[in-house]
Amino acid sequence: MRNVSPALHRLWQRGCDFLNVPYAIMGGAMSWVSERHLVAAISNGGGFGTIAGGSMPPELLAKEIEATQALTTKSFGVNLITLHPQLDALIDVCLAKKITHMVLAGGLPPANAIKKIKEAGVKLICFTPTAALGKKLVRMGVDALVIEGMEAGGHIGPVSTSVLAQEILPEIRDVPVFVAGGIGRGEAIASYLEMGAAGVQLGTRFVCATECIAHPKFKQAFMRAAARDAVPSVQIDPRFPIIPVRALANEGSRLFMEKQREVIERFDKGELNKESAQLEIEHFWAGALRRAVIDGDVDMGSVMAGQSVGMVNKEQPTAEIIQELIDQAENALKQRQSA
Repeated sequence: MRNVSPALHRLWQRGCDFLNVPYAIMGGAMSWVSERHLVAAISNGGGFGTIAGGSMPPELLAKEIEATQALTTKSFGVNLITLHPQLDALIDVCLAKKITHMVLAGGLPPANAIKKIKEAGVKLICFTPTAALGKKLVRMGVDALVIEGMEAGGHIGPVSTSVLAQEILPEIRDVPVFVAGGIGRGEAIASYLEMGAAGVQLGTRFVCATECIAHPKFKQAFMRAAARDAVPSVQIDPRFPIIPVRALANEGSRLFMEKQREVIERFDKGELNKESAQLEIEHFWAGALRRAVIDGDVDMGSVMAGQSVGMVNKEQPTAEIIQELIDQAENALKQRQSA
């Protein structure tokens, strides 16, 4: 780990101070991927690792936090899904384990959850897709925001990172704002920092880190893929909306469309009610990400990846990835200063 240039330090000092890290690079919370080994590696490398709480029950989250704390003494956070039925209990686990930063994702966080987190002195980070919602979250007490464009992997919104940055960064200055979605090189990091971001969040770039537990076949799929291979899931019928998921196109993607058609046909025949039909569609991917990440089934599983996957071409240590990003950012800033 080394000191960054004065130019880069000045641009992301606010984000570094907020996260309590040398480099304002957050690791995205990727289910089955962002667990103790990768989270600790990102934090030990100078960035900010984030445990993906996902669908974990409280007792499993407690063990994951303890295991991460055994691997690093550096700052890291926990990402929780607001729709989790045990959200309050998960927050209690984080507070009991002295977590300093929490991320609430997947919808507007409940006011009581924000209150509990804030009263404990924990720093709270939330996602916002618009400037208006971002300002509302700040009024509710949120300490920092992440804006994530549709280039990201996993569940995505409809707007690109570059547009979100232009809409939100000039409008929200009173809390740190981190930019995510499609970031794979340091030049992009430098550009978003110059636009006013406090830091960035990357997920896809870290999947092929040496410390990441993802199956070798999962990593190989990333290293072979081009940006255009990471595509959103397709909704067949507006009566049954799905939240688009960006993943590498495979046989599982094709079968998901067939599943939608089959379920909708049964609904039209009166064999299923609307709620049951919707649940069948949504449950199709249950376990599919785990099958790909842990078991290596990259044909039928869900290989969630952002469009920056085209910039992932080898397996390398996490610290090396972070230093590569910093070198690229510093070179870009140096070139602009000398122009």
